[in-house]
Amino acid sequence: MYLDFYGLKEEPFSITPDPRYIFYSPRHREAFDLLTYAIMHRRGFIELSGEVGSGKTTLCRAVLSSLPSQVHTALVLNPSLTETQLLRAILHDLGLTAKGRDRLSHIEQLNNYLLFMAREGMTVAVFIDEAQDLSPLVMEQIRLLSNLETDQHKLLQIVLSGQPELRDLLNRHELRQLKQRISVRCHLGSLNIGETAEYIAHRLMIAGATNGSIRFAPQAVEIIFAHTKGTPRLINTVCDQALLAGYVADTRLIGIEEAKRAISEVEVPA
Repeated sequence: MYLDFYGLKEEPFSITPDPRYIFYSPRHREAFDLLTYAIMHRRGFIELSGEVGSGKTTLCRAVLSSLPSQVHTALVLNPSLTETQLLRAILHDLGLTAKGRDRLSHIEQLNNYLLFMAREGMTVAVFIDEAQDLSPLVMEQIRLLSNLETDQHKLLQIVLSGQPELRDLLNRHELRQLKQRISVRCHLGSLNIGETAEYIAHRLMIAGATNGSIRFAPQAVEIIFAHTKGTPRLINTVCDQALLAGYVADTRLIGIEEAKRAISEVEVPA
C-alpha cells in the first residue's frame, strides 16, 4: 500500500526470515562467524540460542546462503517429529529418497551418503530450527548421529537452533552426553537503542530507500525501542505500522505520533 509513496521496491519490515535483510549487530556477527567456522572445520554439534524474534532463523538462513558449494545442507523446520520422521526429513532435504521404513535403514543410507561426500571432499551440515521443542527421544537420536564419523572428523555437522529453553533441555540429566558433545555455543541477545536505529535504517536501505527519503526521528526510535526492548521481530511489526501511519499522514518523517499510533495498533508488551 505504501511502497509507491515511499519509493520502495519491497516491504522493508516483513517478518519473513530473509537473509538479505540480516543486520549484523556485534552478537549476530559473532554468531555468524562461529557457525560458519564450526561447519567449515567440522566441529560436530553447534548450539545457537536466542529469545523469540531475536533473528535466529534469519541468521541460519544467512549462514546457509553464504556457505561454499562444497557444503551440502539440510534445514529441518518442524520440531514435532519422531526419530524416524527426523531421519526421513534430513534425507529428503539432502535430496535423497528414503529407502525402507525403519530407522536402521535410514541411518545406514545417511551414513553411506556421508562417507561418499567425505571421499569427495564435501561437508554436510544439518540445521534444526526450534530445537527447544524436540523430544528427549529425538534429541537422543540426534546424539547418535554424531557417531557417524571417520578417524579424522565428524561426518555430519549439526546446528541446534532454539529459544533459551533449548539450554534448559540440554541441561537435563539424560541428555548430558549430547551436551558434552556441543563444541560451539552462541547466544543472540536483543539490540540496544543505537543498534535499533541502525537496524531500521539498514532495512529501509535494502528495501530501496534513498538517503534521507524516509527518516525515523530519534524520538520515534526511542519510543519503538522502549516498547520492543530491541527485539528485531517486534521492531519490524511496529515499524511496518509506523510506515503505514506515515503514509496516512502524508509524511516521510516518522515521528512521535506515527510511532505511538503504530504501537497502539500492535500487541507489544510495554
